[in-house]
Amino acid sequence: MKQQQTVLIIDDDADDRLFLTEAITDVSPGSRMHSCNSGIEALDLLSKKKIALPDFIFLDLNMPKMNGKECLVELKKLLHQTLTKIIVMSTSDMKRDIEDALALGAHLFFTKPGTYTELCSHVKKIIFSKTTPLSFTLK
Repeated sequence: MKQQQTVLIIDDDADDRLFLTEAITDVSPGSRMHSCNSGIEALDLLSKKKIALPDFIFLDLNMPKMNGKECLVELKKLLHQTLTKIIVMSTSDMKRDIEDALALGAHLFFTKPGTYTELCSHVKKIIFSKTTPLSFTLK
């Protein structure tokens, strides 16, 4: 039986939000999905309790106004004692970006995959894994 999740996607790229939403819906039907095009919007939704606390937050690293690292710092303050898992995603696979994201409290870092099938595979690992790896990248 598949577990339903509440998921928040924070990404300034509308196509990336759509692909990730579709992948999560395919992998975990019935999941409650929310998406924001900026960290500022997401922090507003969460701080004003406009949405339920998500089980997972997928956070893009490279965004204008407030980048993913800045947003991650604020999310950790806001969600300090919750079980929400924050997954940082990026087109970058630079070691420094991975290390920074994990040091700031991300539960996982992954490089955005090139295909929808790869995306679904990784979403499945993230949502249904009993032990989440510290990081993985797709080449």
